[in-house]
Parts: sequence; C-alpha cells; structure tokens
Amino acid sequence: MKQWFNSGKPWIWLTAGSVSISLIAVLGLLILIGWRGLSFFWPAQIHEMDVRANDGSISTIIGEVYETETIPIERLRESGVALDDFNEPTLERWLIKVGNREYVPLDFSWVLQPQIVSDETPADLAVFERSKDGNFYGYVVDVLEDGVSVANQGNIRDVLQQRIERAVELNEQASDLQDSEIGAINYQLNQLRLERRALELAGNLTPAEEDRIAAAEEQLREDYQVLEEQLFALREKASRDQVQVRDMRGEIVTLPMYRMLAVHFPNDMGFFAKLGHFFVQIGKFVSDDPREANTEGGVFPAIFGTVFMVLLMSVIVTPFGVVAAIYLHEYAGKNTVTRLIRIAVINLAGVPSIVYGVFGLGFFVYMVGGSLDQIFYPEALPSPTFGTPGVMWAAITLAILTLPVVIVSTEEGLSRIPSTLREGSLALGATKAETLWRIIIPMASPAIMTGLILAVARAAGEVAPLMLVGVVKSAPMLPVDGNFPYFHLDRKFMHLGFHIYDVGFQSPNVEAARPLVYATSFLLVTIIVGLNLTAIGVRNHLREKYRSLEH
Repeated sequence: MKQWFNSGKPWIWLTAGSVSISLIAVLGLLILIGWRGLSFFWPAQIHEMDVRANDGSISTIIGEVYETETIPIERLRESGVALDDFNEPTLERWLIKVGNREYVPLDFSWVLQPQIVSDETPADLAVFERSKDGNFYGYVVDVLEDGVSVANQGNIRDVLQQRIERAVELNEQASDLQDSEIGAINYQLNQLRLERRALELAGNLTPAEEDRIAAAEEQLREDYQVLEEQLFALREKASRDQVQVRDMRGEIVTLPMYRMLAVHFPNDMGFFAKLGHFFVQIGKFVSDDPREANTEGGVFPAIFGTVFMVLLMSVIVTPFGVVAAIYLHEYAGKNTVTRLIRIAVINLAGVPSIVYGVFGLGFFVYMVGGSLDQIFYPEALPSPTFGTPGVMWAAITLAILTLPVVIVSTEEGLSRIPSTLREGSLALGATKAETLWRIIIPMASPAIMTGLILAVARAAGEVAPLMLVGVVKSAPMLPVDGNFPYFHLDRKFMHLGFHIYDVGFQSPNVEAARPLVYATSFLLVTIIVGLNLTAIGVRNHLREKYRSLEH
C-alpha cells in the first residue's frame, strides 16, 4: 500500500474523480436549466375544472397546470382550510395559470385535489397569445368583421387564424413604419435642432442658415404627416376584426384582433403539431422584443446588447492587454518596479466587479463623458450625450475588469517561446520590432486567444458593474440602426444577465416569470459557449499554423 501511495497513482485517481464530479455537476446544472427553461415553450394541456369552495359553491376554472406539489394535511388545517371528508396524511395541490388578467384578480390560483369536482381537457379550448394582458383562455364563439359575423365563411378556426395573421401583419407594418421611417424623421429633426443650437452658440446662425434649417424642418414635418396618416390607416385596418370568446365565467367576451399574436388549441394538437409549435415559440423568444414588464415576449434586444457589448469589449481589451504583456516581458527590466506592476496586475484580477462599476461611473461616465459633452456636444447640454451610462462605457469598464486576464495569459504565452528564436531573428538582421511582429506575436497568438476566451466568459456573465454604466430594464432603441453614424455607442442597452435579475427578482409576477428566468439563463450560457467555441476554434487553427516554429 505504501508503495502504491508513493507511486502517485492515488493522486491521479483523486484528480480524475474530482474532474469527473465537476463535469457531472456542470452538465447536470445545464440539463436542469435547459429542461426547466425549454419545457416552458411546450404547449401544455388546458384544463377545465369544477372546483368546490369551502362554502359549498362550485366555480369553474380554465387554465394550465403550472406546478404540482404534495403538502401535509395538518398544514392546511392549521391555516383554516376545512377538509372533513379527507383522511389521508398528505394531498396534492395544483397551481393553475388562469390568464384572462383583466377579469380575474390573480393570474394563478391554488387548487386542492379534494376540491376538484370534475377535470376535463376539451379539444375546443383555445389559448390566445396577446400583446397586452397576457394569455386568454376560452371557447371561440364567433369571429366579427366590423361587428358582423364572418364565422360562416368556413371553418371557424381557419377564419380566426386568417384574421389573426392579417392583424399581425398589419401591426408589423405599422411597427416597421414607426421604427424606421418615422423614427428616421424624428432623428433628423433632432439633428437639425442640435445644428441650430450649435450655430447659435458659435455666433454663426445667419438668416440664410436659419432659413435653410427651417425649410428642411418644414419638409420633414410634411413627410411626417404623410407617414403618420399611413400609420393611422394601418392601425385602423388592424382594428377591424374581433373575436368573441366564452371564458370560464360563462360570459361572452369580445376581444380586439389587433392585440392578438397567435391562437392555438393545445388539447387538439398531436405530437408533431406540438413539436412545431415548440420550435415556433423558441424562435419568437429569440427574435421578439419583450413585453409586459419583461415577463412575456422575447429577448432579442438583450441578446443583441450582450453580444455587441462583448464584441466591443474584446476589440478594446485585446490590443491593450497584448501591448502591456509585450512591454512587461520583452522591454521592461527585471527590477522592483516591474515586479510591483505584475503584483498590481494580479491583484486587479481579484477586485470585486462592483468596484469597477463604481469606478466606471465616476471616471468614464461623469468625468470623461462629461468632458466630451462640454467639448464636442455643447449644443445638446444640459441633456448629456456621453455623460450618461451607455454601451461604450460598459464595454470599457469590462475591458478594464478583464485586462489582467489577457495580460497574464499573453505573458505566459510569450515566456514559452524559446529565446533562440528571438536571437536567430536578430542575427539574421531583423529589428526587434520586426521580430515581435513576424515571429513572437504569431507564435503567442494561441495564448492571446486563451486570454480573450477567459475575458469573454467573464464579461458576458457580469451584471453588477453594468447596472451602473449602461444596462437598463428596457431599451427602446438598439445601439445600431440605419441612422448615421449607425453605431450609437452613447445609447443604453439591455443585457441577458441583468434581464435574468430583473425578471427573477424585480418582476411584478414572479410565478409567471420563473420559466423565463430558466430559459434566459440557458440562452446566456448557450451564447457564452458559442462565443468561446468560436474563439477556441480560432486558437486551435493558430496553434496548428505555428506549431512548426516551436520545433
């Protein structure tokens, strides 16, 4: 046994076991997050239950079973729930999502199993996905066009589906018109206002310039009136149709079609129909904008903001990190100052991220951004341009946060390059700069990519500093659009990490938002893995490309 321990094999097995346990734990966590998140998009059965209340009255509940749990009967009796005919020690209770938000006090309702008189899943129950007020459950009674029934024009489901698709298409046209052409006119009007203000501050606002700006504004306002009439016409067309639905109260409710996004009948769907619906819902989650205080809809602005900020951070941190590492390893002398710098770099990696956020807010936003506004954007004051949190300051703050990782990784890569390569290059007549550019940096590129991978992984998951330097709950405009200069680095943005925090802990409807937390978490992990795999692929390509130089 002593010889076996001295051979080192126990430590090999211990290391292998630790790695295996870690991998199993990580994979298990990913599977749990993925299952809880993706199952939200699978169409659930819609139940119609008759429930007996404590006073003996019977009411109807229509909704989907959101959660099931087993609780002891004594706990219910202590809370005042009378179940005299039930003698089991435990019972099940179901959390039912009832929807129909404008007609019920709560979106969710707990139902005890002994209180259920009947439970059915009729095939005719419809689920309406709406742009406001959440889902609506009920039976389709009629489809109206300008108040006149059109249900007799064919199968009522087909007629309903056609009218919803028409309303969705008109709403999309109106939204595109408002965001693109009308938004561009508003942007140009604001630019003309700033131009007039700048000329006024410089004392160059001549009558000719005033007339030119006024003529341009008048032309833009005329164009705006034309587009506004088109917008109102689209909205009027979208509001033409309605659908009548019988809800769980037994009352006929008329719902406007322009608020509808989709309708489906989950109790009447086969496996492949549900599978198709599942992928459609995932596509909407990835490509749509959020709504209802981020508890519904998609997360596309958060995806775009996360990727854009990480790419911008990578462009900033890589040159600075590589240059700093090259100086420390190739040029700086081996003295006390260099050792202190290396110690400082290592210590910076352990500074809490919120400290970087406070530094970014105070130095970059207020000091640097405020100075830029004073110098380059005086016409916009007192409204700040760069003197307010934005995507540029967030990227720079995270670049500083991840800078030590890139420096350390690059310097380790430089230290692995044999000194004979440097000496041979210099002996052949190359300068030190040429040696660095043509020999050292290409060979160290895999280590540089390793540092970038670690930086991306950390930056994409950070939330605390972003809350101070640019991320917001809802951003009306993306940092990139069709207006010059196309990249608007002064704008605030949405981030998947902050979106998870906001939906999970600041949502007005926590129960409804819980699956979205899992889905968004799984999406964030997927994006980080995708970015890392891309960087790893580039690193492996560079490693193979320069492998011959190492030998």
